[in-house]
Amino acid sequence: MIVQSLSPTSKPPRLLFATVFAFPPNRDTLGGTAYFIKGNAPTGLDSPIVATIDNILIDAPAWDEATENFLAAQGGVRWLFITHRGTLGKAAAIQKHLGCELVIQEQEAYLLPDTPKTTFHHNFSFGPEAEAFWTPGYSPGSACLYYHAYGGVLFTGRHLLPNRQGQPEPLRFSKTFHWPRQLAQVEALRTRFNADNLAHLCPAANTGFLRGQRTLDNAYARLQQLDISAYHNKPPML
Repeated sequence: MIVQSLSPTSKPPRLLFATVFAFPPNRDTLGGTAYFIKGNAPTGLDSPIVATIDNILIDAPAWDEATENFLAAQGGVRWLFITHRGTLGKAAAIQKHLGCELVIQEQEAYLLPDTPKTTFHHNFSFGPEAEAFWTPGYSPGSACLYYHAYGGVLFTGRHLLPNRQGQPEPLRFSKTFHWPRQLAQVEALRTRFNADNLAHLCPAANTGFLRGQRTLDNAYARLQQLDISAYHNKPPML
């Protein structure tokens, strides 16, 4: 397996927290942002307790020499988790080269017919500190990953994205699979979490609208401010 040579414009992943990194937007996934969680993270904002989890790569970053070297320096990848079909990129090549376990919601698994993978229906646990769960709507197998550290971090894929004002919301596109189902899943997030366990959102796209911020913080409060009823008849974006 030969990875692409390092481009002079390649940038290193950005450090969001002590053990969470964001990769530069990937042209193979239409500007999608992939993330990396390194094991041995603090369990809370002020907690000295350290929980051991395996390294998790969330969605496919650009697969080049810079990415390969970064991941090797972090101790490799145990899990490659896909939030939705639009973030596959070169996931098959990454899985083959790194020998990691690829995890994907069962309705999107057919897109990787020759790649070893683990599928799930409603939930998948990466250990006591990280869990994936199905949030259909943007695509049939859209899913989010929740990470307990740092007050609670939700990697939202394209289920929730920042708008031009830097506020998180569900965005309806021409290729959105099922808009009412997506809105119902946004409502479900508000009952699943609370102010004590959801501090940050990390979206898989539109990260330029974060305007220099590391994440969408005050995540639970922002979700509570959404008026989902106002979105039901919203026309799709191009």
